Amino acid sequence: MPVSPPTCDFGRRAPPFALPGTDNRTRTLDDIRGERGTLVMFICNHCPYVLAVLDRILRDARDLQALGIGVAAICANDAAAYPQDSFENMKTLAEDRAFPFPYLHDESQEVARAYGAACTPDFFGFDSSLGLQYRGRLDASGRQRAPEDTRRDLFEAMKQVAGTGRGPADQVPSMGCSIKWKAA
Repeated sequence: MPVSPPTCDFGRRAPPFALPGTDNRTRTLDDIRGERGTLVMFICNHCPYVLAVLDRILRDARDLQALGIGVAAICANDAAAYPQDSFENMKTLAEDRAFPFPYLHDESQEVARAYGAACTPDFFGFDSSLGLQYRGRLDASGRQRAPEDTRRDLFEAMKQVAGTGRGPADQVPSMGCSIKWKAA
């Protein structure tokens, strides 16, 4: 059953983190922070919602980086229950698809909890001061990719953040598979 996260809590501060990346480097929020904004997204290897739009995520990340937006992706799924989301499989996916951003492993799930991540994909767009300005969808895609001429909601929102420091007032929540939390 698909999950949608809550709406944007404008101005909420980005929680700090230090997580291992698929490039064997530990990255912090300050490492990925962009001059004009920062995008932190929660994705995983197996989710059909992510896989349907992975090429668009990569395209938009490259385009946003060109605008001065720092980008990172985090996988927080329980890899014991979902082996496709193991750190080794994350490394393979990042290499095979030439991720233009760090792909980070949140094994403890503490970062996902601090951000309030609900699903994959889940996008958190911050301004240059790391205040939340976007908590919406990539585009109108779901389990199936929307048509090629679909409005690029995430890209347009973060372009606005880069230019004005403010995200759009109207945002459509992302939709995807729930974060695969570890049993308590």
